Amino acid sequence: MPGLWDVVYGVYERRVQRDLPPERVPAHVGVIVDGNRRWARSFGAKTASGHAAGAQKIIEFLGWCDELDVEVVTLWLLSTDNLSRPPDELEPLLRIIEQLVDDLASTGTWKVHPVGAPDLLPARTSETLKEAAARTSDIDGMTVNVAVGYGGRRELADAVRSLLHEHASKGTTIEELAELLDVEHIAEHLYTRGQPDPDLVIRTSGEQRLSGFLLWQSAHSEFYFCEAMWPDFRRVDFLRAIRAYAARQRRYGA
Repeated sequence: MPGLWDVVYGVYERRVQRDLPPERVPAHVGVIVDGNRRWARSFGAKTASGHAAGAQKIIEFLGWCDELDVEVVTLWLLSTDNLSRPPDELEPLLRIIEQLVDDLASTGTWKVHPVGAPDLLPARTSETLKEAAARTSDIDGMTVNVAVGYGGRRELADAVRSLLHEHASKGTTIEELAELLDVEHIAEHLYTRGQPDPDLVIRTSGEQRLSGFLLWQSAHSEFYFCEAMWPDFRRVDFLRAIRAYAARQRRYGA
């Protein structure tokens, strides 16, 4: 039987959602899913249990996004810096991510799009991401970018490298490329090419920095920092973030 606070939060959630103007819901939401390790430590549990709880929250969170007709969600699951963690922490995290990605693909609901540098990942993880993308490529639903082995600086370096290779294959000289190069040329080589830039970026756990997340794409994004650790992130927290976004007057750099 639901407790008093469950009833109160249920009423509050419905009120917040009712007040959200549909035309002000962000098309693309980026999420830095932070706080899994600290959440586990607060219970005296192993780090892996925090990551497992965080993975369960992701499935729930994507359902909330679907309810509001969000078109694209980008989830930062593993940074390039995280790859240097001790094996006894990294290996369980990779297995959890692999299972999560497989679960996302198995729902048949969302299009899974890997975002990151697959050459930095173990073969098993890279293959799991590739297979999930192939299995969901024809799904006409929300796109879920899973950022694994992702770093903002690495993405920009990869984009420039891809751009140079493309023009070298066409016989374009460096001088000619310098004359025609503009921001759109670089954007066409990002991991998220063809997608709208994130309207809203959410970070949990109380940290108020981007840490290199979508450096290029978030130039005009709105940011929302939440104190809750990711496994404790509730639907009402998500709705508050959307409400805060809807109330802002976006200035696009002005």
